Amino acid sequence: MLFEDTYLTITEPGESIFRDRGSKFMGFVYPIKSDSDIKAIVAQLKSEHPKANHHCWALRISPDRSVFRVNDDGEPSGTAGRPILNTLLSHNLTNIAVVVVRYFGGTLLGVPGLINAYKVATEEALKSVKIIEKTVNDVYQISFNYLQMNDVMKVIKSENLNLIEQRFDTDCLVKIEVRKSQVEKVMGLLHHITGVKIKWVSTL
Repeated sequence: MLFEDTYLTITEPGESIFRDRGSKFMGFVYPIKSDSDIKAIVAQLKSEHPKANHHCWALRISPDRSVFRVNDDGEPSGTAGRPILNTLLSHNLTNIAVVVVRYFGGTLLGVPGLINAYKVATEEALKSVKIIEKTVNDVYQISFNYLQMNDVMKVIKSENLNLIEQRFDTDCLVKIEVRKSQVEKVMGLLHHITGVKIKWVSTL
């Protein structure tokens, strides 16, 4: 199959501390839904650690792991955000953000030292959380007449689909989550029911 329909992520935040030659690196890891989540996270950490010298971060989102961003926050280019991101890549994680807060200890660590410190702080933060596997699901909205309800519900039940929303009246509407690898089969079954309208909503 060309498209992997599972991905690895986390569900809870975690943190760690790593020290090197007087500098303290605090790693914070968060599950995120969008790259705009990072603003609030960094703002929160800056207010909790106003005396820290750097708040460096990397994030990776989307089930196909295609979207990423890095920020060195004043550290030499490539010594902070990139090692954090590389650690996320090596663990194959997505929908995740890691911020490493650094308190400078007076001794310069040099480029290799910085790369190592940001990498280790990220590794340690990841050890503090549980990594889980999720499936890539498409959300569909299905509209149908009340008379078709039994047929529609039978498909939802037989394919073990997650029902996100349901409205039953003369005209009925349900929103369902369908795993990527199941989409073709489920759509085939639903299309066989007369008068059913199907609309793709989003991918989770």
